Amino acid sequence: MVHAFIKKGSFQDSVSLMLISRKLSESPNVSEISVMMGTPANKSLLDATGFWHPSFEEATPNDICVAIKTESDDNSIVDVIAIALEESLKAIAQGQQQGKKLQRVRSWRMAKNKLPDANITLISIAGEFAAELAEQALDDGCNVMMFSDNVSIEDERHLKDKASQLGLIVMGPDCGTAYLAGAPLAFSNIAPQGSIGIIGASGTGIQELISQITLADQGVTHAIGLGGRDLTADIGGISAMIAIDLLAADPNSDVIAFVSKPPAKQIRAKVIEKLKEQGKPVVALFLGTKPDVKQDGNLYFTETLDETARIAAMLARVQIAAKNQPQAKGKKIAGLYAGGTLAAECAMLLAGKLGLQTDAAHDQGMMLNAGGHKIIDLGDDFYTQGKPHPMIDPSTRNLQIAALAQRPDVGVLLLDVVIGFGAQIDSAQTLAKEIVALRSQRPENMPIAIIATVTGTEQDPQVRSEQIRYLEEAGIAVMNSLPEAATLACMIISPPVYAVPQQEPTILQSASVINAGLRSFAEDLQANEIPVVHYQWAPVAGGNTKLANILKKLK
Repeated sequence: MVHAFIKKGSFQDSVSLMLISRKLSESPNVSEISVMMGTPANKSLLDATGFWHPSFEEATPNDICVAIKTESDDNSIVDVIAIALEESLKAIAQGQQQGKKLQRVRSWRMAKNKLPDANITLISIAGEFAAELAEQALDDGCNVMMFSDNVSIEDERHLKDKASQLGLIVMGPDCGTAYLAGAPLAFSNIAPQGSIGIIGASGTGIQELISQITLADQGVTHAIGLGGRDLTADIGGISAMIAIDLLAADPNSDVIAFVSKPPAKQIRAKVIEKLKEQGKPVVALFLGTKPDVKQDGNLYFTETLDETARIAAMLARVQIAAKNQPQAKGKKIAGLYAGGTLAAECAMLLAGKLGLQTDAAHDQGMMLNAGGHKIIDLGDDFYTQGKPHPMIDPSTRNLQIAALAQRPDVGVLLLDVVIGFGAQIDSAQTLAKEIVALRSQRPENMPIAIIATVTGTEQDPQVRSEQIRYLEEAGIAVMNSLPEAATLACMIISPPVYAVPQQEPTILQSASVINAGLRSFAEDLQANEIPVVHYQWAPVAGGNTKLANILKKLK
């Protein structure tokens, strides 16, 4: 049996009411309780879940509807629960007063007066009212994040078109997460500072990328949510286009990771074209679609969130390394490898990136010999007749390195250091000396970038970290893997061309937030020292649309 009552004119956010519902459901002689605001959407939910009561017909969006499921027909349970509800509401009010002072206001104008520099409005009110508040925020120069759902497609399209014309962005509706200028918005995570910017039409997709990027020891600049419908044909990717421009103009975002649920085919093509134009390395995941190619220019296509995060982290490391390397545009790549399999993989990776063919004959250990680029396996029989393997005796490689002093066409040298039992005990030290000598013999106008990988473990006799230290002290870029090394080499001889932004976007420089709806979102922002005002929104005229329109005309 369902008993019910209405508490008039007492607006509360949905999270507070959910907590109250749980607490009151523990009351004696009660099976379950639902406590909701009397919005049309909530009334439909009460009906669908078996909590409907005829008295709710009279409820307005500014009234609390309480439905009590119990096996008893004794209506006195209503009085008991009504008293308990009052106590719960009083406890919430006292908790708000006792906590750290959060600026709270009752109107939009007061919110703007309290925080005149506000540039983001976070909206988590009932969907049927969200669009009107979002439009008001746009009119006052605020970017909008709409956590609210149940907003019509027509309203979403209108708001996003308007934002685009005003140089702003609307994230959402139904946008679950964003992280802008250090501000965690809604269901967000605190990300370590890094160089990867994220764009997502998938809330948990963004959160998983942040998680995996962090596990890969890299960090995030910003994460821009789009809402689940942005890449549909109806909306046309309006916010996606704006988000790409924002990260393209951000000097701290060296790599962009883009994730979405399956987009409309034509919108996917539009997004890809836009991502290519901006020039920065991009890792793109369109869930539910299998990419035809793994790489197309500056775009890397993936199939899973894990793969997306790994490649984005790899590109971030490469970008950091590239900033410390000499310019070698148009020069050739040489690779001198002690490990045959390492040489073969490096040749394969470079051939794929440069549009070349590997050497099938492997004459004299030549794994790649095309376009002026050469990758050589110095462990080939040709080099080891009567001599120890280069992992033991580096003399053959040392001679090859020295010969590069007379090769102005070579701008990048790729090397491996393989440690472990049986290998040269001081391989990195020896190699570092040869590199220092090579650089001293080349003229100043013939700089060369040296890139190495180290194969081995921290437990090996040579100790991996010690070998890396020797190499880095000699100015050698040590990369974690061959794909990283090959990517860096190609980036050095063919540096990316970025679109030149007009100016750095202000929304990515700092965040000041007006929060309307869930108070917990404002508390999270305050805890992270983000300027925030909590707008204690309630429906105008108690949700009476006719009266609200009259009041609007009177203003």
